[in-house]
Amino acid sequence: MTGNLGWRWHMTLNPRLVKESFAAVERVADKATAYFYGRLFAKNPHLRGMFPPSMDTQRDRLFGSLTRIVWSLDSPDGLAGYLEQLGRDHRKYGVSAEHYAAIGDALLATVRKFAEEWDEEIEAAWTAAYAAASGLMSRAAEEDAGQSPPWWLAEVIDHELRTPDIAVITLRPDQPMAYRPGQYVSVQTARWPRVWRPFSIANAPREDGTLRLHVRAVPGGWVSGSLVRHTRIGDTLLLGPPVGTMTLPQDASRDVLCVAGGTGLAPIKALVEQIVAAGRRREVHLLFGARRAEELYDLADLARLEARHPWLRVLPVVSDDPEYDGVRGKLPEVVERFHSWASHEVFVCGPPAMVDATTQRLQRAGVPLTRIHRDAVRGAP
Repeated sequence: MTGNLGWRWHMTLNPRLVKESFAAVERVADKATAYFYGRLFAKNPHLRGMFPPSMDTQRDRLFGSLTRIVWSLDSPDGLAGYLEQLGRDHRKYGVSAEHYAAIGDALLATVRKFAEEWDEEIEAAWTAAYAAASGLMSRAAEEDAGQSPPWWLAEVIDHELRTPDIAVITLRPDQPMAYRPGQYVSVQTARWPRVWRPFSIANAPREDGTLRLHVRAVPGGWVSGSLVRHTRIGDTLLLGPPVGTMTLPQDASRDVLCVAGGTGLAPIKALVEQIVAAGRRREVHLLFGARRAEELYDLADLARLEARHPWLRVLPVVSDDPEYDGVRGKLPEVVERFHSWASHEVFVCGPPAMVDATTQRLQRAGVPLTRIHRDAVRGAP
């Protein structure tokens, strides 16, 4: 679908004007997002029912997506894949062409209100940028409608409580679901209608179509708490389409470093399973970190994988347990002191602060940013 997108994009857009005006909006993100949704619902009250009762997380996601889009306008080919994924994912909400128009009107009104400077040229730049982005999303959704459902029903066939707060859940979708290891799905439970939360898929595709989620119940986490404490075998969940870009490059041949903090292990484990299935003889180092030893919830299964595949080395790391007799420390520090990774392909997933710190240390150690694939842990409140 992307084709000569880069050429067409720059023929019609002015990224500089969009970025300069958005910088002022960024400084008042909370006010801007509140204004956006207030404007959207005031003019289109029928749209409120498409959103969850509490809008806090929704506001954060909106602004996070908008920020990524605006600051990626100079890289249209890379941005196209992200926009197409958003378009496919938004099908689960029932988004249609009329919704894109209403959202565009509210967005333009919001930027106009909070930008420090505004004129006809800036308005034209924003109008063109939104038309290009929403057009890509809409076309991707239309194409996907002929191939996949907007969401899947999935039966819980296993629910294993690994710690008081972490469950490993196995699901059987009612229809085949194509995905790449490293991607994630949004989950909705019957307990919280219209509330979707993202969780990474913890296995490579299987012949029986089942998939696993690693879920940590977090304070105030409606969906995560429901999945860990109230979900049982035989229950049914809704799954959105697979999305995410932390996947193995198609032509990957380098040795691999995987860094997983907590339930950030889920997509990392799927990637390791993909490497196993491919039969490639590359070396893989997996650093799996937690605060305390008992939170290394999947260590037994990782040990079995390591025993079967001598090219895989698993290193558990514990940060806050002085009695632990293995490697102790924060993951970013251990990564830096353990080995030289300059020639490796790197995958990092876990809490945002850990991901950022690990990325910075790897860059200082000579790993190009283009070879560091990263994602924040899925399944937030």
